[in-house]
Amino acid sequence: MTRLPASRAYQAFLFDMDGTLITSTAAAERVWTRWAGRHGLDAAALLSVMHGVRAADTIRRQNLPDIDLDAEIAWVERAEIEDLDGVAPIPGAVDFVERLPPDRWAVVTSATVPLARARLKAAGITPPAVLITAEDVERGKPDPAGYLKAAAALGVDIADCLVFEDAEAGIAAGEAADADVVVVTAAWTHPLQTAHPTLADYADATLEVAADGSLTFGR
Repeated sequence: MTRLPASRAYQAFLFDMDGTLITSTAAAERVWTRWAGRHGLDAAALLSVMHGVRAADTIRRQNLPDIDLDAEIAWVERAEIEDLDGVAPIPGAVDFVERLPPDRWAVVTSATVPLARARLKAAGITPPAVLITAEDVERGKPDPAGYLKAAAALGVDIADCLVFEDAEAGIAAGEAADADVVVVTAAWTHPLQTAHPTLADYADATLEVAADGSLTFGR
């Protein structure tokens, strides 16, 4: 495992949601398999590219003729909100984020606001004050816009943030934002090659909060 700089203190932690704070892979794949079937698409091929990116971007990339994009996005969002079976926190995640100062962490997700709130609630995680969702950016991951917006909302420099991610698109977004990245592997169904530090889950993660609010992470 590649290690973070020794004793590096960060001003904020920025978390992806699905696969990073919560386990929702099975639920998401059930919905997208149904959506693929509605349009005669190869479900396995679709599932290999839909993780970590916005529903709108996934649908656009299928180049389907004569579809109502807004209606398709709404169908997927509704189906995902209705299917929360198996949505749960990554081990140790609830305690970990509850130990963070409220103004020192954010969630940056490719989900919409209603879906993000539904899944976080199902997993027992209270949404942070800064929640950046699909609606908040013009370009989704792997574009760094979401992470840059979260850092700005917290009033910190992105270079002083640690990004927690699990999927290729999100990892690339963290890299493009010029933040340090930790890759959470708890929900992986297909291992990725990464040079970043990896974290199986939060159960054994260490966290130190200094008097000035700065954060030091370890495992």
